Amino acid sequence: GTAGAGRILSSSRILTMVRSAPSASAADLWTKAEVVCFDVDSTVCSSEGIDDLARYLGKGDEVAEFTAKAMTGSIPFEEALASRLEIIKPSRNDIALFLQREPPSLTPGIKELVETLQSNGRKVYLVSGGFRLMIEPVAEQLNIEKGNIFANTLFFSDETGEYENFDKKEFTSRAGGKARAAKHIKSMTGAKVLVMVGDGATDLEAKQDGGADMFVGFGGIVQRETVLKQADWAVYDFQDLTK
Repeated sequence: GTAGAGRILSSSRILTMVRSAPSASAADLWTKAEVVCFDVDSTVCSSEGIDDLARYLGKGDEVAEFTAKAMTGSIPFEEALASRLEIIKPSRNDIALFLQREPPSLTPGIKELVETLQSNGRKVYLVSGGFRLMIEPVAEQLNIEKGNIFANTLFFSDETGEYENFDKKEFTSRAGGKARAAKHIKSMTGAKVLVMVGDGATDLEAKQDGGADMFVGFGGIVQRETVLKQADWAVYDFQDLTK
């Protein structure tokens, strides 16, 4: 429960506090960032959207395994995505009802951080392995335009609305997709400095191949030790980035 989560966070805080102050170069890069890309699940939102949808449709346990494997990097992302979707098979209507029943829950401090970045003239993007349909309401709450979402697009039957497939052309449908998305955003915006903020292995990967210039590891919801250790800056509270 939440009490347990609090205990885990406080012990992680002690372990990683040393690393949570940015180096001078990381602090400098953060101030120079023209584009900031956020992961959505367990970063902008306080849970994993695909897992929540699976639980709502009675497929929670089966899907949790795949999410865990995908996040630790031990199974190719695209395989995990296809497997999870084959298990859940969410119809368009399933997703609409789920969003009505369980609207996305924003992580404390994210709204203020996004507002601060936007008011300082920085471009904010959401880059996620989750589903575009479930991320659009999040973007709306944060005043992020739909064109600034890079996520997975689901295809449904025109007749029945049943799930058919996902768009394999989306950057985040494949391993290393966040780096490709970051590179694409940089070329599209002409940004010299792009920062990726997230909690998982796929977010850390965003720095590969001319992608993100800096990775901020977010440990406010889930603490993935290997990810936080390799981050240029590990933060546990979005207020640290809003200052």
